[in-house]
Amino acid sequence: MSRSQPGESARIRREPPRFRSVAVQRVERLGPRLVRVTLGGAELEGLTVDEPAASVRLLLPDAPGATLVMPVWNGNEFLRADGSRPTIRTFTPRRLDPDAPELDIDAVLHGVGPASQWAGGVTPGAAAALSGPGRGYTIDTETPAFLLAGDESAIPAISQLLEALPHSSAVHVRIEVADADGRVPLPAHPRVTVEWSDLPSGAPPGDALVAAVRAVDLPPGVRVWAAGEAAAMQRIRRYLFDERNMQRSQTTVRGYWKRGRAGADDG
Repeated sequence: MSRSQPGESARIRREPPRFRSVAVQRVERLGPRLVRVTLGGAELEGLTVDEPAASVRLLLPDAPGATLVMPVWNGNEFLRADGSRPTIRTFTPRRLDPDAPELDIDAVLHGVGPASQWAGGVTPGAAAALSGPGRGYTIDTETPAFLLAGDESAIPAISQLLEALPHSSAVHVRIEVADADGRVPLPAHPRVTVEWSDLPSGAPPGDALVAAVRAVDLPPGVRVWAAGEAAAMQRIRRYLFDERNMQRSQTTVRGYWKRGRAGADDG
């Protein structure tokens, strides 16, 4: 990361939405590796999520039972008053019930990172806080076909998209899982084809997904949405742009996490 030189102004980023205090209401195991955590509280009132595949930042305690300290935006990132970085992870807001008010997030249990540890052990009543939503996906209802591709971290967003895409469009879904028990039921769509790929032992994350995307017969006018490990997403971008000559307006490719980065286990 480059540092500002003397006399240079620090880069100022747009401040994200404020953190809202919430508490865990329920915890539900959706599969061996997928957990749904329902958050609720009065501060969720007024929260809206207008597009599928959006995001929220979740502020987590440093350890189970630890006091949750609200950070302050310093123009570039959220920091605590003592200058330390809080534990923040990004999730897809899977379901929002404004009347309750409640918000569901689905977390993949795939490692020892803070989000996996939190989701695997959190109990009702635990405190958390969330900020959002971040940008979602704008659906072109005239598109004849969509390709949705991702690893396990993208399953919640892919599920939302399947619920929102027009029934008149063909939908090709390709999902990579680290283990076969990562496969979970997906929402129905009248014109969907789903293929799951198991990541071979020792292969880098995204290897099976990239191969699956390359194997899809992409029809004219298709729109591509893909998310997962950052390096794999770069490979998919290069394939779509350099080999398939797709326009950037036809694609949305997002790096949800980065291999080797400490705690990179966002869901």
